[in-house]
Amino acid sequence: MSQSPPPVPTPAAAPADAAAGAPPAGAIPAATATAGPWLMHVPVPLFAVVMGVTGLGIAWRKAAHVLHAPAAVGEGILALAGVLFVAIAALYAAKALRFPKAVAHEFGHPVRANFFPAVSIGMLLLSIAALPHAHGLAVALWGLGAAIHLTLTVTLLKRWILRDVELVHSNPAWFIPIVGNIIVPLTGMQLGQVEVSWFFFSVGLVFWLVLLTVMIYRIIFHAPLPVKLLPTLFILLAPPSVGYLSYMGLAGGEAAALDGFARVLVYIALFKALLLLAMAPTFLKVPFAVSWWAFTFPSAALAAATIDYAARTGSPVLAAVAWALLAAATAIIATVFVRTLRALVGGHLFVPE
Repeated sequence: MSQSPPPVPTPAAAPADAAAGAPPAGAIPAATATAGPWLMHVPVPLFAVVMGVTGLGIAWRKAAHVLHAPAAVGEGILALAGVLFVAIAALYAAKALRFPKAVAHEFGHPVRANFFPAVSIGMLLLSIAALPHAHGLAVALWGLGAAIHLTLTVTLLKRWILRDVELVHSNPAWFIPIVGNIIVPLTGMQLGQVEVSWFFFSVGLVFWLVLLTVMIYRIIFHAPLPVKLLPTLFILLAPPSVGYLSYMGLAGGEAAALDGFARVLVYIALFKALLLLAMAPTFLKVPFAVSWWAFTFPSAALAAATIDYAARTGSPVLAAVAWALLAAATAIIATVFVRTLRALVGGHLFVPE
């Protein structure tokens, strides 16, 4: 029997209500959210699975090109990512058809709404995967992914501007709709779409810097992030890592020379990784949830950026660091993938929150 979707606070919910333990204004009564078909509870953050697995495949492909890693590893992971995207997209489409109100509430959620662009980011990443094998498919994925992502970026930015958004609702997941724009040039430049690539890169870069300031302020001077959202701190790795890869593509690809800006992007990403490593005991205490997938794509993006940077500098030290980061990203993603499968088999993945 279908029931109402789980409770969702409105963006304008007062933090005082939350502090007092009262349900936020506009929330659906909790009594209606404790049951219902599992399909109703398929979360849109599940598309982060595609981001993480595809990102790892891209990192291994780059390692095959510059570090002589086995090429079959990266291509196999990318093939798996394609299968996962089709499966998750079909699952979420079924939810949208049967429980459209649940999807609407999810899109209105101040946190989960920011994971909808994971759909378009998955398409953009898969266009990179497809490009050497199926040019037409890559063009279609890139074009549709860029169009959807631009639409979602404008929609969510407009919401932040026009609504009374509480700072306490912000978290690093807000980077997803903004920084996803930086991914567009990775395929766009190879397709000869120079101006389009610069447009998306500019949007992602400038708004990333603005949002980074807001996010650091929120994290330091306001209430700590909820435990379940702590993995989203890893998202801070993605903007400089992907930004470096896109910037080098815009600067000429493999023939591009390193400059100061490229070096800053790589080293700030490595510093953030060091900071997060120092917080490892905290992350190890986070109970498993779909939010664990926030660990994955940023780890893979950092590995890919460092692999590329090590190859351009010719530094054996950086090459060793790149191998270590690739091994770490592989271990992280394999662990999260296995834990997700265990939760799925045990019936604990698609449950109300």
